[in-house]
Amino acid sequence: MKTKFLFASLGMLMLASCQCNTTDESAMNAAGAGAGYDADAAAAAAQSPMGNVVDRVFYAFDKYTLTDEGKTTLQQQAQWLKDNPGVAVLVAGNCDERGTREYNIGLGERRANTASDYLVAQGVSPQRITVTSYGKDRPSVAGSNEEAWAQNRNATTIPQK
Repeated sequence: MKTKFLFASLGMLMLASCQCNTTDESAMNAAGAGAGYDADAAAAAAQSPMGNVVDRVFYAFDKYTLTDEGKTTLQQQAQWLKDNPGVAVLVAGNCDERGTREYNIGLGERRANTASDYLVAQGVSPQRITVTSYGKDRPSVAGSNEEAWAQNRNATTIPQK
């Protein structure tokens, strides 16, 4: 009984700590989130650390190439970084829960590198960017369905203090 309570409590805590910071519905739809994605609810649930600039780009299943929406988001991030020259960022690659841990660490790294390389191509100094991969270890949202998976396939840009 105590074990069930502990697992239930941990599950609720994990759900409470998960959030999606995007307000770009077209990016979510392109990533495969589908019609169930509510951009207004996502915007109300969380605010990007970069003000009104979306902090993540999304990827298709098992891919690390940028979509047009992803490129637009990264261009906005690059402009924000140019306007805030004292800020460094961590670009973290993430995957959905499918696949092995090892495979997803590699895929998350390729996603983070793709986003980082695009920021550098937009004029951001590579010395201001650190890249890491969390693979499937830090999902943005809980769930084992396409909507959750689409939100968890991302590269998130996190300003560092």
